[in-house]
Amino acid sequence: MKGLSVGLSVLIAIVFLLSLLAGRVWLSPGEIFSGHDALASLIVTDIRLPRSVLALLVGGALGLSGAVLQGLTRNPLAEPGLLGVSTGAALGAVMAIYFSITAISGAAGPLLGMAGALAACALTFGLGQGGGTITLVLAGAAVSSLTAAGIALALNFAPNPYAAYEIMNWLLGSLADKSWAQVWLILPFIVIGGAMLATTGRALDALSLGEAQAQSLGIDLTRLRIAAIAGTALAVGAATSVTGAIGFIGLVAPHLARPFVGHQPSKILLPATLGGALLLLIADIAAREIHLGPELKLGVFTSLVGTPFFFWLVVRLKRVSP
Repeated sequence: MKGLSVGLSVLIAIVFLLSLLAGRVWLSPGEIFSGHDALASLIVTDIRLPRSVLALLVGGALGLSGAVLQGLTRNPLAEPGLLGVSTGAALGAVMAIYFSITAISGAAGPLLGMAGALAACALTFGLGQGGGTITLVLAGAAVSSLTAAGIALALNFAPNPYAAYEIMNWLLGSLADKSWAQVWLILPFIVIGGAMLATTGRALDALSLGEAQAQSLGIDLTRLRIAAIAGTALAVGAATSVTGAIGFIGLVAPHLARPFVGHQPSKILLPATLGGALLLLIADIAAREIHLGPELKLGVFTSLVGTPFFFWLVVRLKRVSP
């Protein structure tokens, strides 16, 4: 696992540098590091650097939460949207746009998005508490449907075409036009949520043997679920509240790491985090470089690329199932 993590870290460093060079206007390393080109320095420090840092934070949060949720539910198709986190954050941010609160403060969207994610997770846990993993998953599906209906209502009754356009544009997911203010706003929540998720490794290993066996080993399943749900709400909720919906990273990253580290959940957490960050960085560069008029939205790109992987995963599970 150590070798894999080092390799992923080196790849992230290389791709991160590439992300500072790539864009509508390509820059050379000399233009960045010489300090003599004021325009190049401005492009890097104010536009591309916060965008790339945000890609690392968001991708890492999605990859880690996906790995934890797959271990918690023992479901290889689990991802952060399973508990209603993504749609809850989306509903909160959409409400900020709908009621024009974002015109008062730029931080209103992210803050209401995080509030929506926490509320959705609290509802999921409240409905699923005491009923086991299957009940928790069903509760998450119900909350996701409820919040998705709220988003559809907001679009249906948008007060003006501009609000509807802004809502749709945000829902497509993007890292474009993000600033350092948004990075610093969500950083504490992602760090705290990621720390909570990182502590679940030992409990997830025990849970892989079954709930009864995990309890016999002294694992508090309620505490495990609280840590997983609250950590996902903080990390993914904060990420989604700024970038919009970005799918498939949380599903794909753990599966790409699993063949190299085995199926022990605790060994997948760090590689999945690094893999998620790397995947989102690569996807963001690709979205910038596909010139079809307006910039391709990142959420659209990850869905287009991730869907074939999802189909392959379903077919593979059918082959290996008894």
